Amino acid sequence: MDAEFPPLQNDLILRAAWGQQVERPPIWVMRQAGRYLPEYHEAKGGRDFFECCRDPEVASTLTLQPIERYAGLIDAAIIFSDILVIPQAMGMVVEMVDKKGPHFPNPLRSPDDPQYADLLRRPVDVSKELDYVYKAITLTRKKLNGRVPLFGFCGAPWTLFCYMVEGGGSKLFKEVKTWIYKYPEETKALLQKISELCVEYLALQVKAGAQLIQVFDSWAGELSPSSFKQFSQPYLTYIAKHLPRRLKELGLEPVPMVVFPKGAWYALDAVCNMGYNIVGLDWLHDPAEAVKTVGDRLVVLQGNADPGVLYGSRAAISEVVAEMVKGFGWASRKKGWIVNLGHGITPFVNPDDLKFFFEEIHRQTKDAR
Repeated sequence: MDAEFPPLQNDLILRAAWGQQVERPPIWVMRQAGRYLPEYHEAKGGRDFFECCRDPEVASTLTLQPIERYAGLIDAAIIFSDILVIPQAMGMVVEMVDKKGPHFPNPLRSPDDPQYADLLRRPVDVSKELDYVYKAITLTRKKLNGRVPLFGFCGAPWTLFCYMVEGGGSKLFKEVKTWIYKYPEETKALLQKISELCVEYLALQVKAGAQLIQVFDSWAGELSPSSFKQFSQPYLTYIAKHLPRRLKELGLEPVPMVVFPKGAWYALDAVCNMGYNIVGLDWLHDPAEAVKTVGDRLVVLQGNADPGVLYGSRAAISEVVAEMVKGFGWASRKKGWIVNLGHGITPFVNPDDLKFFFEEIHRQTKDAR
């Protein structure tokens, strides 16, 4: 597959992802392509968010913007898309409402909702329904010209289910809590269906040219430890187990897999046993404690600066970087850490402050070598 594309000039993140010692920690950040960049708004023009996702030329342009702006400072691109393309492929309507976020006009309210049986029964051809994502990945790989590797991604089954039943973001999570405590078996049946679609979707992203994948469980922290074991952990594990098998069936080599269970700090030990190469940490984790939890397992940690530090002073950014460099034990280990924020870049961040964050990682890890 990779023979179709220009040779890779920077494989730092791939080497780090497989657990090798590296010369410096690789860097990328979630939502690095997005609305905090002035060039994003220029390229987006009058299109709505999902129009941009569905246009491979626009999606690839947006993916490349941070690579061009921060040339030499970051080590991976992530395809411009959205986790909610899977519910769309399943037949649900999802809109992106300006200044509000994703909105499902007709969310799934109970197992008696006719949509429920339809969602479980209807075959979903993700190769056809999400073809625009694969086209964007292939086009982006060509345009990257080997500068850095490209991430593909999907939403985790639990997080996708939350959106499908809540109808959007939530503070109370009333609907999804009703489902798990009133209709647990019906919940699990739909989570399994979503898991199977995630595996196929990720495999086809790799076939199209993605060199790493990440599974975003953005709402994992809404689950109690016992609920996490029932409604998130089995389905994240299913993806980690079945994606390499599916890639093998397609004649493809395995790729590094990242899982990001935001807010589920209590589950770190269990998450390290799921089969992912990399575990993403949010900013609620203490890096040194996380390193201790991993122990001698071949698991790389990714993270975990508070995205809010980018609203702060340069001195505060330097301090947060220093804490991470020390906490992840970079000077002595030289492996096991991919630099990221503890969640995606938030709106209104000054791109120059993000650049300073990247420069500080380079400077301080150079000093720690």
